[in-house]
Amino acid sequence: MDTPPEGRDAKGRETRLFIFLVVCLFPLLSVALVGGYGFIIWFMQMLLGPPGPPT
Repeated sequence: MDTPPEGRDAKGRETRLFIFLVVCLFPLLSVALVGGYGFIIWFMQMLLGPPGPPT
């Protein structure tokens, strides 16, 4: 049996969404999360000083 046109359209949308998530969204989110974490650490070190015992 042939799939109805709306089924094929939904599958195409699903494929495009998957490609968008894998190629665009997940890499951008990972860069933003790692960059945000690095910024928080950098800012905390500006306020509290570097880690380790006080000299």
